Amino acid sequence: MSQYFDEIPDSKSDVRKHDAIIDNRAYEFYTDNGVFSKSGLDDATKYLLETYTKSRILINLKGKVLDFGCGYGPIGIYIASNSYADVDMVDINERALDLAHKNAELNNVDVNIYKSNIYSNVKGKYDLIITNPPIRVGKAMLHEILFGAKDHLNNDGELWLVISKNQGAKSLARDLESTYKVEIVDKIKSFYIICCKNRWHLVELYVEL
Repeated sequence: MSQYFDEIPDSKSDVRKHDAIIDNRAYEFYTDNGVFSKSGLDDATKYLLETYTKSRILINLKGKVLDFGCGYGPIGIYIASNSYADVDMVDINERALDLAHKNAELNNVDVNIYKSNIYSNVKGKYDLIITNPPIRVGKAMLHEILFGAKDHLNNDGELWLVISKNQGAKSLARDLESTYKVEIVDKIKSFYIICCKNRWHLVELYVEL
């Protein structure tokens, strides 16, 4: 059986349209077999987006944003529809990327969607990298994704992610402390919403002060 992080899913396509409410705003998304959360918007992604909206003034976001592992696109589409940010969305799954294009059109947003094996095709730096990371890829690749994000963040950029307590949220937060200044922004049910900032930039600011 193919996984949602496979490049070309071998499951039979069965496209469905689902309604979703994020922060009291209505969206529609096409989903399919072989793509993460085919039954509609998952709770973890919803909590991540609503927590970010509460913690930051999303409408003021004007920089570059990377939706990593975008799937069928709810994260990048939500941010693009509620901010002035320039949003890039990447995934390895070709079926997911096709859906992301369709969903961007369906929800009337302008985003840049392209294929990337982790960060292989990601260029430049971002003010925000945001992800509901693919836990099932295993610890080694998960760490490659999350620790590798620092090379694609601007000096004051942030990495935001969501992970379940049952999937090792506490231990992952501790691991990330070796590279980032880690803040557990919120805990909603079993999910941890985590914000990571570059430690070396914080040290530079301290020295300047």
